[in-house]
Amino acid sequence: MKIITDATHFASEGRSAVAIGKFDGVHRGHRKLLSDLMRSRDGLVKTVFTFEPSFASYFAGYPVPELSTKEEKRRLFEEMGIDLLIEFPVNDKTVSILPKDFITDILVKRLRAADIYAGSDLSFGFKGEGGLALMESLAVSGDFQVHLVPKLRFEGREISSTYVREAVKEGRMELASDLLGRPYTVVGMVQHGAHLGHDLGFPTLNLQPTPSKLLPPRGVYFSEVIWQGQLFYGMTNVGTNPTVNVGAQYSIETHVFDFDREIYGDPIEVRFLTFRREEQQFSSLQELTGALERDASAARAFFQERGDRRF
Repeated sequence: MKIITDATHFASEGRSAVAIGKFDGVHRGHRKLLSDLMRSRDGLVKTVFTFEPSFASYFAGYPVPELSTKEEKRRLFEEMGIDLLIEFPVNDKTVSILPKDFITDILVKRLRAADIYAGSDLSFGFKGEGGLALMESLAVSGDFQVHLVPKLRFEGREISSTYVREAVKEGRMELASDLLGRPYTVVGMVQHGAHLGHDLGFPTLNLQPTPSKLLPPRGVYFSEVIWQGQLFYGMTNVGTNPTVNVGAQYSIETHVFDFDREIYGDPIEVRFLTFRREEQQFSSLQELTGALERDASAARAFFQERGDRRF
């Protein structure tokens, strides 16, 4: 997959099929849109046109936590077979582009769009005033076709990034998985921690989340971990470990069952499956150890009920 980032002057190597959107989370609705894109006419450059940073972060002036980091979205797009990814820069100049100019100058002239795929809530150009109606009115003169991809629904509600964010913020990880079509995930490099978990009999793999990644509420979760393509099971604490680290910054610490390797500096993927309990401040290390033992026992029972033969 070719990536064009932080550039407004680019050209497609041939006529293209383009999917436009923010794609935060790359949820099931996004995947339906992208699947339709991948089934477009043979010979077209399958192109995703998205924006970096998000409009929310640009107008706020700081990174607003999102479901997917830029790197995570890139990986998902590549897995789906996208040929070209445009990460269009959002800045003082580009937010002033008139909607008609966005279509004629960028989609038609630069990307040579033959097919454009979008959802009904598409907005673009100055103040987000451009939408499907304008795009369809210019389709004939611009020699392209517009394909409206209907929204998917779950439990009576349209699947959207807002819906997924609500689920994650509430710690409803099963609902988030249903909306995304996969577990909610955090990816990062394993870092050194205080090594207290090892002393307690529960060594952990520690990640320092980026400010741009939305995290579920503080607490303990049952989780899956992917390391070097291998699947492991464990339990993950999101928070500050108040029993031993009062005032510490947020961290993601995962105890992986039956795992004794030192993998500092390696990338791992932590998948949140279900919420276990809120993070607590215990009165002693003994009380903390007892809670961890109960968490581990419940986690092993959870994975056993799911049918994993390792438990």
